[in-house]
Amino acid sequence: MALILYILYYLAAIVALYCHFTGRLQRWNMEWVLLVLALTVFPVVLYL
Repeated sequence: MALILYILYYLAAIVALYCHFTGRLQRWNMEWVLLVLALTVFPVVLYL
C-alpha cells in the first residue's frame, strides 16, 4: 500500500512540474501547487 502512495505522489509531482514548465499552472493561477509539493517532499520521503 505504501508503495502505491509513493508512486502516486511522485506522479502528481511530475505532472505538476510538467504543467509548471509549460506555463499551465501560471495560466490557471495554481503555482501554489508547487509550493505544497515542495513542503511535503521530506515528510513523504521519510514516512515512505
